[in-house]
Amino acid sequence: MSGQPPGARGRGAEPDVLDFPLPPPGTMGPPEGSARLRESCPLARVRMPMDATAWYVTRYEDVRMLFADPRLIRPTINDWPSRPGQPADDGPRLVTIAELDGPRHAALRRALADPFSSRAVRDHLPRIVGLAGRLLRAFEENGPPGDLVAGFTDPFPLLVLCDLVGIPFEDRDWFLPVLDAALGGMVTSQEGRRVTDLLREYVAALIARKRDRPGDDVLTRLVRRCDDGELTHDDVVAFGLSMLTVGFGISSFFLADTVHTLLDRPHLWARLRDDRELMPGAVEEFLRYMPVMNGTVILLATEDIELHGRTIRAGDAVIPVPACANRDERVFADADRLDLDRAGATTGRRGHLAFGRGAHNCLGAHLARAELTAGVEALLDRFPRLRLAEGQEPTWDDESVTKSPLTLPVDW
Repeated sequence: MSGQPPGARGRGAEPDVLDFPLPPPGTMGPPEGSARLRESCPLARVRMPMDATAWYVTRYEDVRMLFADPRLIRPTINDWPSRPGQPADDGPRLVTIAELDGPRHAALRRALADPFSSRAVRDHLPRIVGLAGRLLRAFEENGPPGDLVAGFTDPFPLLVLCDLVGIPFEDRDWFLPVLDAALGGMVTSQEGRRVTDLLREYVAALIARKRDRPGDDVLTRLVRRCDDGELTHDDVVAFGLSMLTVGFGISSFFLADTVHTLLDRPHLWARLRDDRELMPGAVEEFLRYMPVMNGTVILLATEDIELHGRTIRAGDAVIPVPACANRDERVFADADRLDLDRAGATTGRRGHLAFGRGAHNCLGAHLARAELTAGVEALLDRFPRLRLAEGQEPTWDDESVTKSPLTLPVDW
């Protein structure tokens, strides 16, 4: 690589550090300049919003390779980014399944393989469809018009997860603000410790409740395995924290972006409404096309890694970006077009990377597909003439690295 990549700015010892690529204001993306980076600077040094730097990786083959590279590990949000001048925090970490490795990770994945399998999710599908119908009935009674984000795309994945896992949906007014504090970037180690303690205490209380009053849910099954010695208490806590921190948010982003994109292209909404055989392939295309996964996966190098003539040093942060990889023209022809007929989106070596790859690939992939399918189909069934409300534009958080509408005004 010669010279500086487009948009570079001087930063002392790191002259080629870039601003973190964000989608254009008022859109879901993809990030501005991502195609240019794929072509001329596929391994770019970027400055994160929380005043840390990381390697931003945009090409499909590189992202695919790094997801499965054992030299990269997932840090806890307590440990990264480092906070110079802050006292070291040697208290409990906010450890999820993503940060576990080795035998503990393998044991927990084995315990969860059945309840998150395609068969189990298929068996649970009538209940998922019923939950979608329940929310949409209430949404219909309050409109039109209505905000589809507040009325459906936000609560639906959370309601499904709570029902399956055994987290009380009615507790959301307590844990959602705490999660916002945790995932929004904790400023001090004291704040990190406070949030971590709150979430761990909440999950520990849930575990105790399942032990006293077992239910027909995943958390109860794991508590039994803990009591049988197959798992530790901390393993079950890690699962609970995983479900709270990443178990539903990404699904809500995909659902909101998908509905907005279809309504913005009414011919695609009508085509999918009238030909449901398109749905399985269309869902995979939604997962490829929607640029949600932009900076959501942060890994740390445990040793030096050479890539594209540059050295990722041990301790450096690395961000493989599926939002960019899934738009790579080297892999997906006409990659910036939403194509409901696109073949081979899920099979073979070159499927989309929305669920990652390797030992830490997304545990809830089958559930996420079911939620996206059920959510879109429920809307098509109940509101066949759903449309964007005239004179009311969707709103966006233009500072966020992951983009989906904050509000989505619709009419029917």
